[in-house]
Amino acid sequence: MVQKRKVVLVGTGFVGMSMAYSLLSQTGIDELVLIDIDHEKAVGEAMDLSHGLPYARNKMRITAGEYADCKDAQIVVVTAGAAQKPGQTRLELTQINTKIVKGVTEQITASGFSGIYVVASNPVDLMTYVVKAVSKADASKVIGSGTILDTARLRYLMSEYLNISSANIHAYIMGEHGDSSFVPWTNCYIGCKSLLELLDERHKDLSDLHDIYTQVQQAAYEIISRKKATYYGIGLSLNRLLAAILHDEHSILTVSAYQQGEYHQENLYIGVPAIISSKGIEEIIRLPLTDVDQAKFDVSCKTLKEAIEQTIDPILKKAA
Repeated sequence: MVQKRKVVLVGTGFVGMSMAYSLLSQTGIDELVLIDIDHEKAVGEAMDLSHGLPYARNKMRITAGEYADCKDAQIVVVTAGAAQKPGQTRLELTQINTKIVKGVTEQITASGFSGIYVVASNPVDLMTYVVKAVSKADASKVIGSGTILDTARLRYLMSEYLNISSANIHAYIMGEHGDSSFVPWTNCYIGCKSLLELLDERHKDLSDLHDIYTQVQQAAYEIISRKKATYYGIGLSLNRLLAAILHDEHSILTVSAYQQGEYHQENLYIGVPAIISSKGIEEIIRLPLTDVDQAKFDVSCKTLKEAIEQTIDPILKKAA
């Protein structure tokens, strides 16, 4: 008997619904359940999506539900939380969203859910830490969207710069999904050729790489200043992550993964390349970082650890 593949989305804001809409073109999902503190909004969103099913590639069942619906789901996607405002950093969202995500996770676990958590609430590395701490789930089953969108932005810009398909650009944004992220350029490849070698052969200025990274780093702020929010890119990125899980792809994606010494850091979530399958995070890929890149990674971790120690842990311990 084929197991029903069910996904639950908690949070029907712009990010959650961008993902939900993109899932209409995704195969492999039998049921999608929408949960929101505003239940009537979830009902309306489910109706709106369902009305497009006759033209959709995927004929899944879409409903508005309750946390009890998480019990038999394969994946629960958490996008609930306050949105990032113009001029506001992701880390400034930490206190309010820790409380929101904690409450959401408690209700998910109370349902008896034993599947995979996918977290996209910002600041995502910290909120993924909250989900793991509250759910007490195995680290492999708690995945943050991490730098999966940052990496997509990087590959798009590099594709434009090099005039080479993004499918052949193997480059990654690592670290915090935020201002302390970085690109390990020595580990970037165009097809099977080193990016740095290719640039040298084409007589390209290496300073252009810094400009490309800056565009990636500032992308969210640029979009938010113009349209108040960013959601299409992350919606499609979450779709890609769910596909890797549902189809047991064993694909390498830069997700927020729990660190257990792979990059000389422990007890936090941060963006690294990892193998994603139906089991969740199968393995974190260890890249040979230069001393400079390792220092950048450590700085990124320090930023997150400070937020965990100063803001998150006190909230979680107080509640306990």
